Amino acid sequence: MNKNLKKISLIIGGIGLYLISTGISYAFFSREGETQAEIVSPVVSTPTGGGSKINLNLPKTEICPLNGAKLTVPERQIWEKRRPLTVMIENHADARPQSGVSRADVVYEAVAEGGVTRFLAVFYCAAAAEEVQVGPVRSARTYFLDFASEYGDFPLYAHVGGANTPGPANALGQIGDYGWLRKGNDLNQFAIGFPTFWRDYERLGREVATEHTMYSTTEKLWAVAEKRNLTSEDAEGNLWDKNFVPWQFKDDATSLGDKSPAFSFWSAYTEYAVKWEFDPSGNIYQRINAGVGAKDRNDEQTVSAKNVVLLFAAESRANDGYESNLHLLYKLKGSGRALVFQDGKVIEGTWNKKDRKSRTIFRDGTNKEVKFNRGPIWVEVLPVGAEVSF
Repeated sequence: MNKNLKKISLIIGGIGLYLISTGISYAFFSREGETQAEIVSPVVSTPTGGGSKINLNLPKTEICPLNGAKLTVPERQIWEKRRPLTVMIENHADARPQSGVSRADVVYEAVAEGGVTRFLAVFYCAAAAEEVQVGPVRSARTYFLDFASEYGDFPLYAHVGGANTPGPANALGQIGDYGWLRKGNDLNQFAIGFPTFWRDYERLGREVATEHTMYSTTEKLWAVAEKRNLTSEDAEGNLWDKNFVPWQFKDDATSLGDKSPAFSFWSAYTEYAVKWEFDPSGNIYQRINAGVGAKDRNDEQTVSAKNVVLLFAAESRANDGYESNLHLLYKLKGSGRALVFQDGKVIEGTWNKKDRKSRTIFRDGTNKEVKFNRGPIWVEVLPVGAEVSF
């Protein structure tokens, strides 16, 4: 009996300590323009929901505005009441396999630091029918803010802290400057905490460092947005997509190419080398990371894409005084070279982005806008001059 009472006391004490720390974190970090150290607060593990909420066997007649995929009427009725949710998901070798990536409509990948890449996963249409666990969730980086900004003036942006050293890589400072703290679309774990975010030390089936254990779900994050009056429109009635520019889409080609059955990059970084293999049976590209086929931890589904874009951008160091000068910058406003892989073929073209809120547009060699196949789109950000084998 005494042992049980001690256990209960420890649990109650732990919860009380967590609530106090969360309250302090919220009060300190939710102020406009405030910066914060890149740390994480302790959170306990919790299970998640899942499973489809609707009948997915209905005709797929509704077009997703993010990637052109055709889905059902009930799915559209769900997504059109929300705004896109962007989530920072890490790709450290110890964080794989990630959760939820296969349910993202669009994914952006770039090196965060030290050759380790990170994802910005955009959820809207494919995640409408079920609660999708996402993670491990990691910190904000300035160039991912540029991509998130393409999904409305105030996109939902989920992350755990972020780069905050004064200078050009100060992602947390920029979030404040953009008005995201004031508007409430910034979904920082420091300000929200448990149960929207939690730590799961057992999910990957092996011991990992604390920074690889933060998770959430799409439903929990959208629920926070709804409480903040950030659904398909804000409290003033402004629709999230009033300035959104969708890409152009097409059906799969009837004749598939065979000149680009696979392509790879980042080969110098063994643990982060990426290869996409073309599967003509489904007209999709399957992701291989560090020589291993990428799977979604939620359902063991292969991570695949209908389109993979390589965006070449000028890479530089922030020179902001951060340890070992690891903070990177990518010049994503302007234009540059791009390779678009689809239908077993490669399109050599260009990309253009006028400013932070403008849509990145991809054009072919004749300056016509590229039409993407309907389905998941991955955008890979590579430094100018990076070697690509195909």
